[in-house]
Amino acid sequence: MTATATRRGDKKKQKLEDPRSTEEISAERRKGRMGLYLILPGMIVLALFFAAPVLVLLSMSLNAKPPGGEIGEFVPALEFGNYVTVISAYWDVFLRSFIFALIATVAALVIGFPMAYLVAVRLRGRQLLQGILLVLLIAPFFSSFILRTQAWKQILSDEGPVVTVLRAIAILPADGHLTATAFAVVCGLTYNFLPFMTLPIYANLDRLDTNLLEASGDLYASPLTTFFKVTLPLSAPGIFAGTLLTFIPAAGDYVNAALLGNNRDTAMIGQVIDSRFFKIVDYPGASALSFILMILILALVLIYIKRFGTKELF
Repeated sequence: MTATATRRGDKKKQKLEDPRSTEEISAERRKGRMGLYLILPGMIVLALFFAAPVLVLLSMSLNAKPPGGEIGEFVPALEFGNYVTVISAYWDVFLRSFIFALIATVAALVIGFPMAYLVAVRLRGRQLLQGILLVLLIAPFFSSFILRTQAWKQILSDEGPVVTVLRAIAILPADGHLTATAFAVVCGLTYNFLPFMTLPIYANLDRLDTNLLEASGDLYASPLTTFFKVTLPLSAPGIFAGTLLTFIPAAGDYVNAALLGNNRDTAMIGQVIDSRFFKIVDYPGASALSFILMILILALVLIYIKRFGTKELF
């Protein structure tokens, strides 16, 4: 009797603490299990194709070359000196890669924001024209990444229109070149990753309530004030997403540096990793560079998120 009374007392106490019915509690638990079932495939994919390769990369970066070993022959070890070696040898390449990526991200923002604003806000209601401009925006994705990059070699070539005009107005010397320069690499990065900046901003501005813009005008705010006080703050989530989607792949890119650079003062870290892995056959060095690049990008992203935050944005 005592045990039965205790159980009854516990049930009454539970009802007092949680006013929901048993059916509601059961339904909530089922929803929780359903959420777990839905997220489980994604977690498995991440474990197999992200976590496992990262662990293999970390393990490979600590391998050592045995005395008298052949090219490409390495043995498991804890050779942390690999990290010291590659950092001391390529710290300037890391810095250059992040500078190029930052410049390309800012340039993509300066170019992409007006495009997104025009399509999403100024042309709202003109669905046909909006659709045409959006197709033109994503049209480069219909062609190969390498072909798009190679096209910039023709655009910036000495016989191309850009160099001809710049020489004609005396901005570029008669013997000056744009190909195989840092300018060409940044142009390629900006162009190839421009849609990654523009589309998130467009998606954000497309949901913008234009009544807020009209209300700002009714309160005698100038168009410039309305833009900086209303439009720009409300578009911050799209800018936040676009900068991340642009900077991260641009920092690790190697195609633009390889095709548009000169392999000396324009080399990016992705190009160095590719060279050490496939040409020099230094798997531990390439793995160490890859792991360092991943950690540095993660650190920069965390600093960026902490500085600009997502609570206020979203």
